[in-house]
Amino acid sequence: MPEVFNDFFDTDFMPRTNATAPAINVKETEHDYTVELAAAGMKKDDFNINIDADGNLHIKMEKKNEKKEEEKKEHYLRREFSYSNYQQVYVLPDDVVKDNIGAKVDNGVLTITMPRVSKDDVKRIQRQIAID
Repeated sequence: MPEVFNDFFDTDFMPRTNATAPAINVKETEHDYTVELAAAGMKKDDFNINIDADGNLHIKMEKKNEKKEEEKKEHYLRREFSYSNYQQVYVLPDDVVKDNIGAKVDNGVLTITMPRVSKDDVKRIQRQIAID
């Protein structure tokens, strides 16, 4: 697994203290990285996933539920609010093809697939810039 993911996930600086933070799996194969985020009860429209100008992956999920129930016996209005919000920014490894990242939600899991380029291709992309 690339150092970038290790640095983020295996740190004592930011222990997982938030019980509402979803569980995340990161898988690596020769051809891609896959991020799986537990998202029970969430729909496609509850997510916003994008790449910022610095090439970082932003994952945001937000779910709002509001139930109104009028009980005629007691003559009052009862409201229950439910709100879930999660947002995280990930620094992507250099070998991710950022233009071909895909995402889907299925059976309560958000899956983000990030294709990789070969190490030789990454070396060709990285180069020294001459200073005039």
